[in-house]
Parts: sequence; structure tokens; C-alpha cells
Amino acid sequence: MRRITIVGAGLAGSEAALVAAREGVEVVLYEMRPKKMTPAHSTGKPAELVCSNTFKSKDPLSAPGLLKAELELLRSPLLRLAKECALPGGKALAIDRNCFSDAVEREIENHPNIRFVREEVVDIPDGVVVIASGPLTSDPLSESLAHLLGEDYLHFYDAQSPIVAGDSLDYSKLYFKDRFGKEDEAYLNAPMTREEYMRFWRELIKSEIHPPKDFEKDAKYFEACLPIEEMAKRGPETLLFGPLRPVGLEDPRTGKLPYAVVQLRREDMEGKAWNLVGFQTQLKWSEQRRVFRMIPGLESAEFLRYGAVHRNTFIKSPVLLLPTLQLKIEPRILFAGQITGTEGYVPAIAGGHLAGLNAARLVRGLSPLILPPHTMMGALFSYITNAEPEYFQPMNANFGIIPDVPRMKRERRRKFIVERALREMRKFVLLHREFFPP
Repeated sequence: MRRITIVGAGLAGSEAALVAAREGVEVVLYEMRPKKMTPAHSTGKPAELVCSNTFKSKDPLSAPGLLKAELELLRSPLLRLAKECALPGGKALAIDRNCFSDAVEREIENHPNIRFVREEVVDIPDGVVVIASGPLTSDPLSESLAHLLGEDYLHFYDAQSPIVAGDSLDYSKLYFKDRFGKEDEAYLNAPMTREEYMRFWRELIKSEIHPPKDFEKDAKYFEACLPIEEMAKRGPETLLFGPLRPVGLEDPRTGKLPYAVVQLRREDMEGKAWNLVGFQTQLKWSEQRRVFRMIPGLESAEFLRYGAVHRNTFIKSPVLLLPTLQLKIEPRILFAGQITGTEGYVPAIAGGHLAGLNAARLVRGLSPLILPPHTMMGALFSYITNAEPEYFQPMNANFGIIPDVPRMKRERRRKFIVERALREMRKFVLLHREFFPP
């Protein structure tokens, strides 16, 4: 029987299930939520977005934009659903998180080749299996994987930003503007004078954080998701070159550039909820209310979700995995998503796509595929499976991992990388066109 098992119905697992199922393979998809929740999730729905509601840039000449373009060529099911649930987001592909997870759930539950089982998996299943249990893999499954792999896990800690209610904001102190001038309605901006900023910074650096639990001790933060209080402790100007940088955000009421700007990104179409951009944090909830309400316009902010720190677990992929995402010591087992050491929503979808495709090929008696090396997807999976293990950290899509790039000016280089990548991916799709329906 052509059957595969997928553990975890996050972004990677959901994509893997839908990709394998469309190849005529029977899929059993396991998800422990809502019977057993994680510190970061709030629902039992598949593909729940927990850290942000944006899939990053849509610009085709950016690394995230190139990754999306490649997934479009591969006919990614989740990218299609994401676009159907898109919100105004400027240059970013912002998503209505409820619309998205509902759409993914419908697609999974209505697919004749997928059996969706809401139970925790504690042992590695038999047969061809995709482990897509994510950065918050349960302790019992982690123990089973550790026993199989014979390698220690690596950990870093990922912090999520607070979300505030739109009707609790003082709009007389805020203004709509996109830093890049694309979709001004996507972002609210809270301008700060130097005096306001310095008062905020002084309170931020002395605020109390949640006492670390056992699993949080000796935390190693990933630079791309550093808690805002950790950034602030590096010096009073650090935030001015990070999430509070004012560049491109002139106040239309004065025509002047503020000293600092806090941006709030729309979480839903109606503007009922707004995310504090770049405000990942592990402050105590009482401190979040006290300090973040110092931001102009947020004096009476109602917090719909507080920032929180959570464990992120990933394996030593350079030691353990092939570029096909198969486990070297047991090739019937594939891994996908953040547990492999990719970082971000769209890379998780990309990993799920490749793992689902290769799992389907394995049960059909076909050889697994390696993606073209000069594509963003190919370079990403080559990186995580060939990096120096001792210094291996999660990696997002970026142009620095693309091989064989000639020396040229930045814009020409980006155009060269993108055009070559899309050309290679089109050839790949044409060569294996039976796997990529029109």
C-alpha cells in the first residue's frame, strides 16, 4: 500500500500532506493539538501562525520573494491558500491567520487521500515517515528521536511580539504609512521625540523578565528574533537602527522625520488587532503593559496577546540529513520544517514541500529528488545539510547561501541570482512535470 505517515500539522507537515496526497499517496497526518497544546499555540488548527502573520517580502528581487516564486512554480498548496487569505501588508505578504488555518484545515479534512488523526505520536512510526513536529516537539517524541539519532539536540529561544486591540489605540497620535510607500493602510506608526524615546529605553532596559524555566536556562537567542529588551541592552541607539528606525516614515502631519518610530502591523482586515513590529519579548506581562503603554497612542492599549518566550528545538541537520531531507542512517525517515534548522514560515513550507514530494516518490519506488543548487530552495537545503555542525544555527532564505555568484554590483547580482534560480526551477518542473499539476 502506498502510505506515508506525517507527524505534525504545522506549516511543513500540512504542506507535505497535501503535496503527497495529490500524488495519489495515502497520507496519515498526526497532530497532538488541541489534546496537548504547546506554549506558543492557541488553537488546534493546522498551520497556525504563532509568531507573526506575515510571510515576508513579495518583492521578486528579495530572497523571501524568490522563495515564494519558486514555490509558485512547484504549485505549493499552502502558498496558494496564503494568497487567498492575504491582507494589506505593503511589501510583505500579510495573512489573515484565522482565514489561513481554517482554509488549510478544510483542504486537509476534505482530501480523500488524507486521514487526519488528532493524537500525539510518541514513537517513530513504521514505514515512510515525515517528522514535521516543529520547534516545540513534545518531550516523549524528542526522547524517541534522541534515541534514534544518537545526537544531542540544539536549542535556541524564539520570542513572539504582543498584539493590541485596534479600538484601544489613540489614533490622534498615530499615522498610517508604509516605510516603502506601497500600502500605507497596512501599518500604523507611533512617532517618538528624543525625550519620549529615552524615557522608554530607560524603562525597557530595567524591566523585569519572566524567571527562566528549566528549559529556558542558558538560552541562545537567534539574532533574527532577538527580544527587544535584549537589543536595547546593547546601547541606547541600537533600537534606532532596528525596529524603531524612522527611515522612510516621515510624519505627514509635520513633514518631518521623528527621532524614533514604533510600527504596528495589521493582523486582520478590519484592523481589530495590531502587532508591535519587532517587539518580540520575554518581559513579564505586567511590565509589557507598563512599558509598552509609554509608546504614544498606546497609553490605554488592550493586549490581545502578550509577548512570550518559547523553546525552539532543531536537529544537527549537517550531521544527520541528506539534501533530500532524508535521514542518513535510516532513509525511510524524512524531516521537514523548523526542526531541520530552517527559520521562518515560508522556508518551513518549502521543507514540507520537498519532504512530501520525496516521501511520495519513495513509496512509489522512485528515487528522491534534490532541488537545483542555484535555486533558493536548493541552496537552503544544501546549507542546512552541509554547514559546519559545531556552529550550525537556524537559517532563513538569503542571497548569501546561493553558490557560484559572479562579482558584480548589488542590484545586478540580485537580478542575476533571481533570473538564474527561476530558470533552473522551471527546467526542474518541466523535467518532473507529472508531479506539478498546472
